Amino acid sequence: MEEFWHPPQELVENSNVMRVVRELGLESYEDLLRRSIEDHEWFWGWLPDLLGIEWFRPFDKVVDYSEGVEWAKWYIGGLINATYNVLDKHMGSEVERRTAFIWQGEDGSVVEYSYRRLYSEVNRLASALKRRGVERGETIAMYMPMMPETVVILLAAMRIGAVPTPIFSGFGREAVRTRVEDAHSRLIFTTDVSYRRGRRIDLLSTLRDAVKGLDYVEDIIIVKRAGSDGTDYRDFIGEGGSYQRPEELDPNHPALLLYSSGTTGKPKGIVISHIGALIQPSKEIYFNLDLKPEDLFMWITDIGWMMGPWQIIGVGNLGGTHAIMEGAPDYPGPDRIWRFVAEHRVTILGGSATLFRMFKKYGRSYVEMHDTSSIRILGNTGEPIDEDTWRWVMEVIGRWRAPMINLSGGTEIFGCLVLPSPTVPLKPSTVYGPGLGMDVDVFNDEGRPVREEVGYLVCKTPVPSMTRGFWRDPERYLKTYWSRWEGIWYHGDWAYIDGDGYWFLLGRADDVIKIAGKRLGPAEVETILNSHPMVAESACIGAPDPFKGEKLVCFVKTVGERGPGLIDELRDMVGERLGKPFRPEEIYIVPDLPRTRSGKIMRRVLRAIYTDSPVGDISTLENPEALEGVREALRHA
Repeated sequence: MEEFWHPPQELVENSNVMRVVRELGLESYEDLLRRSIEDHEWFWGWLPDLLGIEWFRPFDKVVDYSEGVEWAKWYIGGLINATYNVLDKHMGSEVERRTAFIWQGEDGSVVEYSYRRLYSEVNRLASALKRRGVERGETIAMYMPMMPETVVILLAAMRIGAVPTPIFSGFGREAVRTRVEDAHSRLIFTTDVSYRRGRRIDLLSTLRDAVKGLDYVEDIIIVKRAGSDGTDYRDFIGEGGSYQRPEELDPNHPALLLYSSGTTGKPKGIVISHIGALIQPSKEIYFNLDLKPEDLFMWITDIGWMMGPWQIIGVGNLGGTHAIMEGAPDYPGPDRIWRFVAEHRVTILGGSATLFRMFKKYGRSYVEMHDTSSIRILGNTGEPIDEDTWRWVMEVIGRWRAPMINLSGGTEIFGCLVLPSPTVPLKPSTVYGPGLGMDVDVFNDEGRPVREEVGYLVCKTPVPSMTRGFWRDPERYLKTYWSRWEGIWYHGDWAYIDGDGYWFLLGRADDVIKIAGKRLGPAEVETILNSHPMVAESACIGAPDPFKGEKLVCFVKTVGERGPGLIDELRDMVGERLGKPFRPEEIYIVPDLPRTRSGKIMRRVLRAIYTDSPVGDISTLENPEALEGVREALRHA
């Protein structure tokens, strides 16, 4: 019999979802979900008021498709500003004195910002930017780790209608230069040094080297921690006044320029609007992660990953409190994150499947040495989570009380296509189904909906948070998302809906493996491999085979000393569970797997190394040293 997690009645009755369901005179979350999809314009027209989104001028029309669904415009006639909703609307209320966020440095130092303090600093920086001549629509690059100033810079830029462009602080020279060139930013914010795993990382030198010869870069503003030369952030912000009026903007005006790596060398510049940046994170954090005024919300993330701005803007609009940290969650000790949870009473905790597998590898003792009973909601995104890790998280971290809100979408949605609410039963590793207002489906190769069959995740109706296109590259945007089927958003993920109607994500469609004409998602194999007690994590690819078309090749990171016969044992496990045709041809034990900071394992890079092909864009890799470990394993096989 299929195992389910059932929500405690108290959680259901006290949830934000059920409050809204009752107010609308509905029976259940499923009723609300159905109505939000079937009556699309009603839902998106009703939602801003529910989420407390305030307008300078109300909108006249919810959506305009006159330029095609690919270029849908939202909330016609309205004027808005995301930063106004994160800060100004809370002034004069009890939220003003509430903690907006808590920051922890890698050395354990803690800084707390109230909404009033954040409002004050954002105004001063916004005023200084205006004095420097920054205009609406101008990009402002941010080569920053997670720091308090990072939050201030993000909100100050949006306040004046500029477009903050977060650049992952782990990037090297070429990756930074590519993004600054594409965004054409004349002002860049950075810190001279950042800290990760005890290492001092010289960001300023990397940045200065990256922008050599870019004449349009006028200034680098430095949050100084090591006394470096150059324009000091504190001096710069000191030039501003105490108040800067927020710009009244078209809801479709760009709020963020976020870069996402592609399979080619050029990253995609994803444009998110002010209303998109506000409404989608707020919706998901309110309904699906159940944020309440007393909660402390923490997603283990980075400003260079979509989830960083998503958390800052969504929690801020709702007047909640969130936490951010610099450095790794397992340094200086494997229990760093659990110590933080216990000391600050984190109630909503999210991360990536790779992070949860890392915590599982360290073992439950590091969790249990601290009081983590405050956690009432868990979250996962970035990649599918395997069943074994899902169960471990539910048991050890959630104690079978906190649901795993397994969510999936992307930077280009600035949120999720599929995710559960805390009020529904869950199968291991499920994403449950569509998000509220998300008209999604699973299509086969012919573009027809399928059930109990692996297919492509698609969205049949636009939503406000969808990217406004790629920065200065509209044709690539149309080709990427709208060219496969007319009027249908092709997301590029494999999905599966089982006989009970539960949805599962199986990874990127370009990772699919075809063995003798049979299609297999790598996550299916990895779930089996990861259930072995000797396996920390794994990644599987399809490699060319002259007889079958493709063969299954797996890369495995083990826990502790590898015993004899492990590879044969793993092969047999997969063969027994999936059938002999899917028994891996080759398994390689590697020291680590290449992954991004957001936790996504880069299977295309493994495939490129295996086939001795160009690896393409690897600027998002957190651990480039893993590539040599993979090559070494292949050489000595």
